[in-house]
Amino acid sequence: MIGHLRLDAIPGVGPALATALVASIADPKAFRSGRDLDKLGSISKQGDRYLRSLFTAGALAVIRYAKIHGTDHRPWLTRLLARRPTKVAAIALANKLARMAWAMMARNERYQEPAALAA
Repeated sequence: MIGHLRLDAIPGVGPALATALVASIADPKAFRSGRDLDKLGSISKQGDRYLRSLFTAGALAVIRYAKIHGTDHRPWLTRLLARRPTKVAAIALANKLARMAWAMMARNERYQEPAALAA
């Protein structure tokens, strides 16, 4: 069962998005990769509008938090925000969140903070 994975442990993924993902994606292995989930199920314009809006809202929340508290512990996001507008960065981060969620679901693993962030 996917529910025990705690998808909402991913920064930017709250209970509403985690529940919507579990309800929408019966078999995560039906997607070859997290990128396929981006294209078919969530972020791209041909995907599910509700999931897309939840991913984008979560990404904007992460960006807002980073702007208030600093982005030093998230170097990827720091570089992205330095060269792209906030809304463009939010879509990129939303795609990244979708791929992370897919990986957790497909591998039946819990979220692990990346090494760069844990240090």
